[in-house]
Amino acid sequence: MLVATDWATLPGWPDDDLGAAWPAFVESCKALVRKTAWKTACESAAGMHATMTSRDIHSFFEKHFTPWQSLNADGTDTGLVTGYYEPLIKGSRTRSAQSRWPVYMPPDDMITVELSSLYPELKSLRLRGRLVGNSVVPYWTRAEIEQQPDRLAGKVLLWADDPIDLFFLQVQGSGRVKLPDGSLVRIGYADQNGHPYQSIGRWLVSQGQLPLERASMEGIRQWARDNPARLSELLNTNPSYVFFRELPASGGPTGALGVALTDERSIAIDPTVVPLGAPVFLATTWPNSTRPLNRLVLAQDTGSAIKGPVRADYFWGFGADAGAQAGKMRQQGRMWILLPKGVSPGNALARN
Repeated sequence: MLVATDWATLPGWPDDDLGAAWPAFVESCKALVRKTAWKTACESAAGMHATMTSRDIHSFFEKHFTPWQSLNADGTDTGLVTGYYEPLIKGSRTRSAQSRWPVYMPPDDMITVELSSLYPELKSLRLRGRLVGNSVVPYWTRAEIEQQPDRLAGKVLLWADDPIDLFFLQVQGSGRVKLPDGSLVRIGYADQNGHPYQSIGRWLVSQGQLPLERASMEGIRQWARDNPARLSELLNTNPSYVFFRELPASGGPTGALGVALTDERSIAIDPTVVPLGAPVFLATTWPNSTRPLNRLVLAQDTGSAIKGPVRADYFWGFGADAGAQAGKMRQQGRMWILLPKGVSPGNALARN
């Protein structure tokens, strides 16, 4: 639930350099300006001078927005903050001895069922499946896709060099692929097979293969290198499968809002409780640290593992350094959603 509060409750609000957050807010407004609840605030932002200072931006938000603290169902205010990034993997546009693992586009036989017209409370949910006769059945799981790749014949976008790299690219939702000639191709989330995400790290811990403290991205990679014969078994414990599309090379990767993400100023949230596109003041700590990380971010993305009112996935950016931060990040945090003045949480969540 969201509870209206005041700016003094946001730890470190006056100290945040909002000049770094403003471009991300402008990106959000490209989508939000079409919605009644956000139209006035976004149109006001469009009229702001390009040379405004961080203090000017603070004044803008304080004039046009009210902070609402996001609380869990039991009234507590703390939740999990993880990290994600845009990885770089190697691959090719053609299959070769080196590039053998397909990166698929959405399949033609997968159908999506929208439930919102019949059940408005399910507006954020979609069912994916396939037709068998007159019945809709679940779409193929990861294991079924891997075991019979002819089911997606003709839907290969690229070929990846390494299956564990491809798996983590699916988890991140977007990334870049370095081709043999050195050029880069950016790809992003296009769809998903409808099966829930299951953590392979948690499976390794439950099987006694890794202690909890080593079940990080690098720990999982090392286990995969040490146990190549069990790699398919490991990956297929997650039935979810992500399909990709090619994206423009410039700017940041595109999030669920349909706008470019901004390094260290974009987060993924649960859109059933946090309005997609909204400014969010996040109070957490740096990875493996107690050092405060308090800053304004924008709720521009979603993720199948991001569920609940106090839950965020923090976008670190592109490359190995960003990946190192993302892989370590598992912090506690609090969230304040900034809503236009006079707008209720229900109206802010509305589609129109």
